[in-house]
Amino acid sequence: MCGIVGYVGADTALPVLTTGLENLEYRGYDSAGVALADGDVEVYKTAGEVDALEATLPETAEAHRGVGHTRWSTHGPPTDTNAHPHTDCTGEVAVVHNGIIDNYDALRRDLVAEGHDFESDTDTEVVPHLIESYLEDGLAPQAAIEETVARLEGSFALVVTIAGVPELFAIRRDSPLVLGHGVEATYLASDVTAFLEHTREVTYLPDDHLAVLDGAETTVYHDGQPVALDRETLEWEADAAEKGGYEHYMRKEIHEQPQALRQTISGRIDVDAGTVELGLDLSEEYLRSLEEIQIVAAGTSNYAGRYAAKLLEELADVRTTVSIASEYAFTGGRDPWRTLVIAVTQSGETADTLSAVRDAKRAGARTIAVTNTLGSTVTREVEESLFIRAGPEIGVAATKTFASQVTTLALLAVAIGREREALSTDRAVDVLEAIRSVPGAVQQVLDREPQVIEVATRHADADAFFFIGRALGEPVALEGALKLKEISYDHAEGFAAGELKHGPLALVTDQTPVLAILTPGSRPEETLRNVKEVGAREAPVIGATTRPDDARYLQERLDVPDVDVLSPMVTNVYWQLFAYHVADAKGRPIDKPRNLAKSVTVE
Repeated sequence: MCGIVGYVGADTALPVLTTGLENLEYRGYDSAGVALADGDVEVYKTAGEVDALEATLPETAEAHRGVGHTRWSTHGPPTDTNAHPHTDCTGEVAVVHNGIIDNYDALRRDLVAEGHDFESDTDTEVVPHLIESYLEDGLAPQAAIEETVARLEGSFALVVTIAGVPELFAIRRDSPLVLGHGVEATYLASDVTAFLEHTREVTYLPDDHLAVLDGAETTVYHDGQPVALDRETLEWEADAAEKGGYEHYMRKEIHEQPQALRQTISGRIDVDAGTVELGLDLSEEYLRSLEEIQIVAAGTSNYAGRYAAKLLEELADVRTTVSIASEYAFTGGRDPWRTLVIAVTQSGETADTLSAVRDAKRAGARTIAVTNTLGSTVTREVEESLFIRAGPEIGVAATKTFASQVTTLALLAVAIGREREALSTDRAVDVLEAIRSVPGAVQQVLDREPQVIEVATRHADADAFFFIGRALGEPVALEGALKLKEISYDHAEGFAAGELKHGPLALVTDQTPVLAILTPGSRPEETLRNVKEVGAREAPVIGATTRPDDARYLQERLDVPDVDVLSPMVTNVYWQLFAYHVADAKGRPIDKPRNLAKSVTVE
């Protein structure tokens, strides 16, 4: 959450910064600002979205160095004053910041006692004042920044520009920053989407490394010493992070799922042999010794983890628990040597998930990350990384990453099951054949979007929505409800279908549609009994089913291709389309849902 973009180079900075902020706005859209430096530092900032900032900017500016920020508010409301960049008393030091500075109250009190004046409610503002204080003591700019960072507690990505100093300075701790290397320029950002149109050659900045940007020359320091970092060439093309003719990123990314899933599967399965190759260094001896797998994740990734847990228990015969990352603790007398912890995180920067990984490592457990992002923090924290290969996802409401996470974890379940001899060759072949069929099955659902539009339009004004499912259908019910509430702002609730009669049935009326999952892997016969219960209360039932005979119990029938244990996941594509079109009918800002941002890098 929050987006940073910076530039030093031969071209003027302002167009690069504004385009970068537009590309990063999914990370926060409460306020935005830029600092341009060409001698003096000029700051422009305002509450609201990036287009509100652009209305305040000069048509042209000569500065070849600058930094921009789009904010998701944590400290202080979204006002002009609280917008980044923040400056010192002189206006010569400008700073943008992602993350949270835990000890800012104490630092602020000390600085006020020294005579510094503060204008905002933010934790960020202590940083430029600290730098100012060290500069007044005679320290050089780099040393002043290093001394400042040494006093900060918490998580941060900081970018600093100082009047009269030709370099731009950037440092991170537990909050992402990536450098982009151009021919006559260096870019930096929270996410490569900010500068992907300019370069695909990148360096991911590690924790507590200070980058000093001077045009195309960038030097990185750690503990005061220059260090060499590897560069990577991204496979993503610039248009992969653009809307491509769709009105919203979310709809584009829903429709990208067949291709994303093909990428997820590519080169990893041998269907005839019933085997999976994921490139993980997990020995047969270790996998056979496992007593428990723990999955830690948040939000949509947590629901993907819940789906995977059921597959791991069924296909790999290993007890699997799922924890919300913010609630995780390695407790209960578990043997860390026989416990594998899998962290599922789209961005690889989710603060709660990173904290859970560190707790597991302290206990001595082995850790794997399932993520979409090369070079992300989680990949440096864990022993093994498994990439979902979904490509860039800009929409705040995760769509294609959920499908790719579930599919990747299904491959892992097959791989572990085969190593543990818990999964027969014949059953493995069936599951892998189903996985290979998933991209085509998802495309079949997408081809029925006109039907979903009609269903969504008919029910858009309902009082509330209930999503129900059993077994593998339960996490899909939870995810379906999450998507709807995220982007339509309607009340939506997902739960195990059997729980209807234990409370939620009291809320069911003819104005509360029930969306039911009736597919293989979701115990459809039992769920159908719950469908009849709500039907008796005149609730309209929207059923996603592989079984034509279910139609007589459904007001709306959505046909799902049968792909074995992945059928409920395919059903989720219907729920994504339904959520999108309900929100669209209501005129909601689908890519920018209120109070939410894409990458949750604070706890």
